[in-house]
Order: sequence, then C-alpha cells, then structure tokens
Amino acid sequence: MNALAATNRNFKLAARLLGLDSKLEKSLLIPFREIKVECTIPKDDGTLASFVGFRVQHDNARGPMKGGIRYHPEVDPDEVNALAQLMTWKTAVANIPYGGAKGGIGCDPGELSISELERLTRVFTQKIHDLIGVHTDVPAPDMGTNPQTMAWILDEYSKFHGYSPAVVTGKPIDLGGSLGRDAATGRGVLFATEALLHEHGKSIAGQRIVIQGFGNVGSWAAQLIGENGGKVVAASDITGAVKNSKGLDIPSLLKHVKENRGVKGFSGGDPIDPSSILVEDCDILIPAALGGVINRENANDIKAKFIIEAANHPTDPEAYEILAKKGVVILPDILANSGGVTVSYFEWVQNIQGFMWDEEKVNNELKTYITKGFKDVKEMCKTHNCDLRMGAFTLGVNRVARATVLRGWEA
Repeated sequence: MNALAATNRNFKLAARLLGLDSKLEKSLLIPFREIKVECTIPKDDGTLASFVGFRVQHDNARGPMKGGIRYHPEVDPDEVNALAQLMTWKTAVANIPYGGAKGGIGCDPGELSISELERLTRVFTQKIHDLIGVHTDVPAPDMGTNPQTMAWILDEYSKFHGYSPAVVTGKPIDLGGSLGRDAATGRGVLFATEALLHEHGKSIAGQRIVIQGFGNVGSWAAQLIGENGGKVVAASDITGAVKNSKGLDIPSLLKHVKENRGVKGFSGGDPIDPSSILVEDCDILIPAALGGVINRENANDIKAKFIIEAANHPTDPEAYEILAKKGVVILPDILANSGGVTVSYFEWVQNIQGFMWDEEKVNNELKTYITKGFKDVKEMCKTHNCDLRMGAFTLGVNRVARATVLRGWEA
C-alpha cells in the first residue's frame, strides 16, 4: 500500500471514529491548492535544463501551511500529496498553529553543481514567491535540501517582499535559524520514547535499541538515547549495518560515519546484513530511514516490544495488523517525528518576534510540547478505545475539523 492510500485509510478510519459529516470529510481530504511550475536554468556548460517543481498546500484552517521541500529524481505527486496531508494532521497533533504542505523539484541533486542548485532554487522561488509567505506557507528542508537551500529561498523571496526570515525554517543560524533545530527530530524521538516508556513503567536506561537509518534523525536519536542510558545494539544506513550486543560506542560510531560517510566498516561491532536489521533482538526498534520498510514479509520476525516511527510511514498497514496481534506497541510517525516541525515553529516564532532563544529554552519547550502531545493522544485512545495510531489521527483530524467548522466552511 503506498503512502497516499495508507494516509487516506487512516484518515477515513479516524473520521469514522469521530463521526464526521461525510461532506466535511471529503472537504478535509481535498488539498487547498496544488502548484506545478517549470524551472528552466542554464547549466554550467551553457546548455539549458528544465525541471518540474511543485508544491501541494493541503489545509490552512489552523494557520499557515508548513512542510518540506525535497530535491529528488522520483518526486511522486501521490507521495507529496500524502506527505502534505500528513503534515496537516502532524501539526494538529503537536498543537502548533499550522496546516500541512509539501513540495519539491524532480531533480538529482548529486548530479548538479552548487551553482546549478542555487540557480534552480532561485528560479523555483521566483515561480512560487506569491504563493508562499510568513502567514501563508512556510517551507523547510527535506530530502536533498538543507539550510543553504533555505538561505537561497529566503534571499530570493526577500527581493520581492523585503527581508522576511520567517518565510522558511531550517535556516543557517546566521540568518535567523534556531539553536537546537539540527537535533530537533532526533531529540523529539527521545522525548516521545521516554513518554511512551513512562506510560509502561519503564525508562530508557538499560533498554536495547536498534536504529535503522543513521542520517540526521537516526544519528541524533542514537546519541541522545545513549546519553540517557539506552543501549544501541545495532545500527544501519545505506552503506551497511553493524551490531554489538554489549552496545555500540555511539561517539566512535558517529566519528566513523563522519569520516567514512557511512556505518560500513565500523570496528566497534560485527557487520550484519542490512536487510536483517529490523529483526535483530532488541526492546525498541526505531526505523529512521524510508517508508514501507516494515511489511508483511518481515513483521512476524520482529522481536522488538516497542516500535518508534522516526521515519514517515515505515510500517505498512498489513504489518501493523500482524504486530498489533503480537502485542507490539507502535508509536506513530505523526507523533514520534514531530520534533522537527515543532522546533521549526519555534524558529518561526523567534523570527516574527525578532527575539532569539537559547538552546536550553528550545529543548525545554520541545519536551513540553512532545510530552503534552503524547498525553493528548492517550486521552483520545481512552475516549475512542483505540490504539496509538488512531489516537493520534483522531486527535489531529478532530482539531482540524473543529477549526474548519468554526471558521464557517459551508458559507
């Protein structure tokens, strides 16, 4: 089942639990606006190249739309639609005043020079500058983009609208980026995991953890979990996988990954087949890479008691059923990985106020939001007698539906 089908299915189940009006349900599913633009740039060799850029703006009932921009060769409109919709529910679950959006450009950033990427980003911004804005739609980095990309968007946008640091988040610190933004999603994973374990009378200390995906989110989660006494027994990325039942030395692994651009060849553990990482023996499994990795083929062999969805859509609905029968507790992505968008919100708030926070305040506020989010989800689970995923979806959908009705959607 693809990302869009899975998100739609979860939405429909939540709508049914909430008893939403069928017309309202339909209205909530349809995106507010879909933008598709041609971006033609001169390459470094003088030839012209054309790329397709787009932005799906899903819903703005609760505030400006928010979501990443990805540069990837296979930017699938269906997936972008699903991720824009997912951002609507995610921001509502986190209780931050945003709606959902997502966008990108169909290109391979690895094949383009820095100056080509800059030209492409600026052309894209020129084409959509009147459709994004501090109180309209606030982009952020995603796959294949980074703080530098945001800096270019900010500069190009400001040529039309005057200096507007709050038009994008995930910016470099020197241009109004927030302290703690880099670690935010990983730190959110830590706080969400702590909240879940607390509910089960446990703490992170001594838990054996497996992390699939060692990019920004996975590596920060590993580092912070390690600092809190958790034992990361296996980790993997695109290059390979490594395990050590006594616990990997995370600072050494981070150093190795930085120097060798991957976990492959790390001497502090035994190499294993990356495809077997999900079924390693552990207490907590954290998929922090791609969607759809936990499916009906491997779900029966998963040994973890808890799964924390740091990636978007890592668990297929079929696998979800199998795991639920086994009593595995799954913390859904729209809560588990909302640390990034929450600190993006803090960055936006700081930019609007023109007053920056220190890192301690950022991290403390993040903990407050994630912990409260988990508590709110648990309340919905009790009200509707459902699991955490449906608790999160009913919470998010209900907040958006209420805002929509209050604003007068039938007028």
